[in-house]
Amino acid sequence: MKPFVQIATRPEDDVALTERASVLSFSGLGEDELIWARLDRDPFPDLHAEDISGIILCGSPFTVSDPAESKSAAEKRAEAEVFRLLDRIIAEDIPFLGACYGIGTLGTHQGAVIDRTHGEPLGAIEVSLTAAGRDDLLVATAQLSDTFTGLVGHKEAVRTLPEHATALATGTAAPVQMFRVGTRQYATQFHPELDIPSIIERARVYRDHGYFSPEEMEDIFLALRSRTADEPPRLLRAFAELFAR
Repeated sequence: MKPFVQIATRPEDDVALTERASVLSFSGLGEDELIWARLDRDPFPDLHAEDISGIILCGSPFTVSDPAESKSAAEKRAEAEVFRLLDRIIAEDIPFLGACYGIGTLGTHQGAVIDRTHGEPLGAIEVSLTAAGRDDLLVATAQLSDTFTGLVGHKEAVRTLPEHATALATGTAAPVQMFRVGTRQYATQFHPELDIPSIIERARVYRDHGYFSPEEMEDIFLALRSRTADEPPRLLRAFAELFAR
């Protein structure tokens, strides 16, 4: 099997490592089947479409819609690398699954309006498939229910999609929770690479990054522990199974 590539843009080594562990676990891929590309510090590896099965981009502390002057050197470097890569992904029809930061970057690249209108605090939300979502091959392979629980925590989101994009899932606060462009380039606002314990672990690291009020953190964690969000990770395994070659 040709390997997949996981793109990471998290400067924190410990968070990046736990994120990789989650992707390996939920996708079912082995270490040698998932190349790790940390674009906050390095260019994308010298790989071509024929060398890989697909690309996975997870979340990030970076926010694509922020003014350029507010972004760190690492954020600017990662963003530039991601956009260069998205040029190739679209042109060469490389399977792509982006989560959270992935919806901001793919959305921006494809002409969506990404801003802070529909940000959501850390929590578990109800996600509903659209009619197109129920007919989508990746969604069907993942066996997602018409309505399921997704884990979110984001400052920016899609406000409007371009006409050529297909909305696959929606939510109450953020109306675009998943979309597709082309036939196999996907992005989700919710996190398929996280379960309840891992999102709590992640939130402790980012407690002062503005995703929630630090004073309410333990109450938020208590509410999260009462929920189950076991459907979104199926997307990672379905992506690996569907596009492996």
